[in-house]
Amino acid sequence: MALTFHYAARSDVGLVRKDNQDSGYAGPHLLVVADGMGGHAGGDLASATVITELVEIDHDSLTAAEASSQLGRAITRANDEIARTFADNAELEGMGTTVTAIMRARNKLILAHIGDSRAYLLREGRLSQITKDHSFVQTLIDEGRITEEEASTHPQRSVVTRVLTGADSDEPDLGAREARKGDRYLLCSDGLSGFVALDTIEEILTGGTPPGQAADDLVSLALRAGAPDNVTVIVADVVEAGTAPSTQPQVVGSAALRRPRKRVDNSPAARAAALTRDEDDDEGVELDEEGHGRRGRWLRRLGGLVVAVLLVGAVAYAGYAWTQQQYYVGAQAGHVTVYRGVAQDLGPISLNTAVDQTDIELSELPSFYRDEVEGTISVESRSAADQRVDSLRVAAKKCGQLRATGEPCGR
Repeated sequence: MALTFHYAARSDVGLVRKDNQDSGYAGPHLLVVADGMGGHAGGDLASATVITELVEIDHDSLTAAEASSQLGRAITRANDEIARTFADNAELEGMGTTVTAIMRARNKLILAHIGDSRAYLLREGRLSQITKDHSFVQTLIDEGRITEEEASTHPQRSVVTRVLTGADSDEPDLGAREARKGDRYLLCSDGLSGFVALDTIEEILTGGTPPGQAADDLVSLALRAGAPDNVTVIVADVVEAGTAPSTQPQVVGSAALRRPRKRVDNSPAARAAALTRDEDDDEGVELDEEGHGRRGRWLRRLGGLVVAVLLVGAVAYAGYAWTQQQYYVGAQAGHVTVYRGVAQDLGPISLNTAVDQTDIELSELPSFYRDEVEGTISVESRSAADQRVDSLRVAAKKCGQLRATGEPCGR
């Protein structure tokens, strides 16, 4: 039985940080979370570099050994690129990034991990962590000097001992496990795992909601917890191939701003296909009798025009119908508003309708969120739009509390 991922990726800057240094990628065969560090100039670049390199290997038909080799080499290339970037820009000293990635190879999953981002497995209702933090507090736990509970409040809990920094010794842990239908995987930065209790995360993941809804709920929980750090979440279900909804690969966080793309296929097969594309057919042979030939051509052209008009109308209707199944969050009259449709007009035809103008004023939001809303936030469904509104409401409330004490709300 062939298996694949049904997945969703989400990332949020949080309520304190000014910039999102996390990056994430979710595709049919590859899941990646990278948490950058080194300040605005370096952390976002380091995490985006990882995604740019790893997105190239999101393809099928690999054995477990091939996938492990490709994943390891891609992370090495990312680390080498970080080293080159640092060599060219001394002000980026200290830049680095965690990497937690799962690559599907037929019915095997290859796990690569370095840093303190995490991967969890939900199997038969039980959630377990399948990565080990490369952090100072984890070392203390291993040595028996502190407990897990004490680690959660330790003043040095954010100190990592292994990440990608461009050094030759920066190598991830690699392992393999069976892909099992019905399993659910969670990859996340410490913006989630460091601030939301494990049993609460488990409750969300076992709730029966699809990956997109579960990911939205987890981000909302991090925001309710104060979200002092960027938070990035990927939820992926292992399902039988052909049963998962068609989903495009998703890039989130800093990497989304840099738009990593797969390189153009330049293989011999691709070049040959390009060279053998059919030329346009010649016009049909004219009839012997000139009048009949002209009349025939005129009728064919008229018939072709009618068919073309009908096709254009059908395509236009189908396109419009599709837009009316989409939702996004935007602004109207200074308030956060849920829209049905897409944020575009087709000549005099509006392709969107406001369906819920909320009581959240744009002026109540931190500037980052205000800019997001004004630029419009695409969501998968009406329920996802409502979840996003809830997150914005939490951000507005937190911002108001900070302003009431005379403190800035982060942005």
